[in-house]
Amino acid sequence: MRVGIVGAGNIAKAYLTYLTQAGHDARLWSPSGRSLAAFQGQDVLRVSGALQGEFPLRRARDAAELALAQVIVLALPANGHRMAMDALLPHLTAQHTVIFSGHLSFACLYLARRLAERGLEIPLIAWNTTAMTCKAPDAPHIRIGTLRPRVDMAVIPAGQAEAALATCRTLFGDRFRLKADLLEIALSNLNPQVHLAMVLCNLTRIERAETWHQNSMVTEGVGRLMAALDAERLAIAAGFGKALAPQLDPASGHASVEALYQSRVAAGTDPLGPKSADTRYVTEDVPFGLVPTVALARIAGVPAPLHESAIALIDACYGCDFAAQNDILDDVELPKAPGQPR
Repeated sequence: MRVGIVGAGNIAKAYLTYLTQAGHDARLWSPSGRSLAAFQGQDVLRVSGALQGEFPLRRARDAAELALAQVIVLALPANGHRMAMDALLPHLTAQHTVIFSGHLSFACLYLARRLAERGLEIPLIAWNTTAMTCKAPDAPHIRIGTLRPRVDMAVIPAGQAEAALATCRTLFGDRFRLKADLLEIALSNLNPQVHLAMVLCNLTRIERAETWHQNSMVTEGVGRLMAALDAERLAIAAGFGKALAPQLDPASGHASVEALYQSRVAAGTDPLGPKSADTRYVTEDVPFGLVPTVALARIAGVPAPLHESAIALIDACYGCDFAAQNDILDDVELPKAPGQPR
């Protein structure tokens, strides 16, 4: 199958590697070109970790060439989704499927609305997270850490969900589970709240570019903050009639969030934390993860003081208004809570 990948960061390169090894024709398109500049004309990507070897670095010149693929995967930060979607829109046809990896800020609804203006409806797939993890300790080459055993996904239109599920499994294996709707995907993505707690409690380490391991630094206090944020997330979901899994699975045997993370450290999983304030943990997860969560809380009439306060604290620390950086939310119609007029 021919696959076009929008983005050229670590995850996009990891997808290129995985798909190429699986026999698919995968190509990258970097809208800005910055992520590929370090290759300086080289056409080989060296990969270590869960996948290993050297792989051809196939690229598309522009959105039109990328759209020759049957499936398009958006694998770039959420602050680039609007720009990428607008560039792809003129080239999308009834033969396309679009995957958002991972989905933030109801970007699927924005693309669906714009496609409807053209009289077009195609499968739009929202993943709650990426299909794998990846770092670049030997940049520009990559190290793939984990192939995630499970990724939740939702599809619009819902009538094409089974076919979309089959597409995802054909490309990335049997790791996907269908959820009811985009709301469940939005509220089951734990990264924004987890990253928020890590950043707020380790900001000086980040600003001073210290080397620190993020799982090790989930102490008792940080774990309590994560648990409290998770309680708000679950309450917001309940306000929409959704019962979602908590961050700390009662069946896991861990007494606390701290114990959960320390068990990961003991198992040898302890990735390095950010070493620059210009980290996606803030620049992506706050405007495109936390801000929509607060918007949902207000729709449902559920208090979310920790989420709101944390956004205000991050705004103060960074000296900016992260809510204003979300360029999608104002152009979509968010879900209604039960009992609200449609």
